[in-house]
Amino acid sequence: MSKTLKLFAAAGLLAALGACANEPAEEEFVVIDPEPISQEPVYTGKYK
Repeated sequence: MSKTLKLFAAAGLLAALGACANEPAEEEFVVIDPEPISQEPVYTGKYK
């Protein structure tokens, strides 16, 4: 094999290894309870 072909093969191998090495970690799934939009009215009597 010529030196140029070996150089391109080595560069391709390094690029493939570099692309596969940075696999993202497993994402964390977080559930947050939403706050109520408004408060329920409280019964305080007929007239107040």
